[in-house]
Amino acid sequence: MQRLLVLLVSSLLFSFSAAFSQEQFTISGKVVDSASQQPLRGASVFCQNTTFGVITNTEGEFSITLPRGGYDLVVSYTGYQSNEQRINATITEPLLIQMLPKDKSMESVTVAGSNEVPDGWNKYGSFFQEQFFGTTENAAHCVLENPEALRFFFSKKRNRLKVLAKEDLRIVNNALGYRIRYQLDSLSFEYGTKISTFSGYPFFENMSGDDAELARWDVNRNKAYRGSKLHFMRSWHDSTIQQQAFALEKVKAGSTDFESTPVENYYDSSFYYSDSSIVDISLTGKFRIIYRGEMPDPKFVKYYKLPSHIRVQLTVLDIRDAFVIEENGYWYEQADLINSGYWSYERIAEALPYDFVPKK
Repeated sequence: MQRLLVLLVSSLLFSFSAAFSQEQFTISGKVVDSASQQPLRGASVFCQNTTFGVITNTEGEFSITLPRGGYDLVVSYTGYQSNEQRINATITEPLLIQMLPKDKSMESVTVAGSNEVPDGWNKYGSFFQEQFFGTTENAAHCVLENPEALRFFFSKKRNRLKVLAKEDLRIVNNALGYRIRYQLDSLSFEYGTKISTFSGYPFFENMSGDDAELARWDVNRNKAYRGSKLHFMRSWHDSTIQQQAFALEKVKAGSTDFESTPVENYYDSSFYYSDSSIVDISLTGKFRIIYRGEMPDPKFVKYYKLPSHIRVQLTVLDIRDAFVIEENGYWYEQADLINSGYWSYERIAEALPYDFVPKK
């Protein structure tokens, strides 16, 4: 029965792949200094969490062609604050991106008042990799090429570890076949609550390999995709939650053991509105996401002290406010959706770009 279910889900993933929109749109613009209005040559312009990025020319100009959907366009340049803005196919005019210089005085004040750990990597390096890459099988195949870029700060008062980076992290994921450039904002771990959070801008690059490696990466990418947040968001957008082996349940208010009741209609017009290529979801509260298409990692079951016979992946999604899903699975505002459980267990080692399309 389990084999039949996995084969069924594989077939549905292929159907999604065939149906995924291949229409494209182009974003162009110019990057300049905010004060002088002089063009910034060599600025990095990329859509975070994708494989799409370019460098500005001598006139500070850029152009990127993208599959239809939503993206966060990020522009970075040495000595300037990163610029981020949401884009999709509705933007037809060239963008003028005005970069602000970094406030070095504020940075020096922050460093002076810090609790930086001098031998941070030796003391916390392994712990950082567990929190950042995760502890899945894929995590063991991830390599951080420039650990010297990390800075570790420990606050006794807050009982918190905070990790910052002096430059983009360079990551090689040998399990999925990606090189990742990650602009880390910060990673924090609260020792009291055992809660870990991190944020930043990842940019993916496909690695080259022989036929055997390419085939292995395809298998691993499909596996990472099945049951992921990206998979679920695309399913909700396309009204295929049940067909893609997901289920959605409402967690009862005040429940400490996440007692829940099934949502009768995932596409009820009272909270689900489809307009052209986007879907508006106006639900709030905690929901349990069940994925039946694949067995959970035994490490996850053991860590969360779940029954050994469990056969589904479980995630709790806390929806703080209404949000929008674009056709490629991009959703916003992303800070309004907080997840725990399986989606939190799978971290950078399982991450896929928004332009990923599953293969049969």
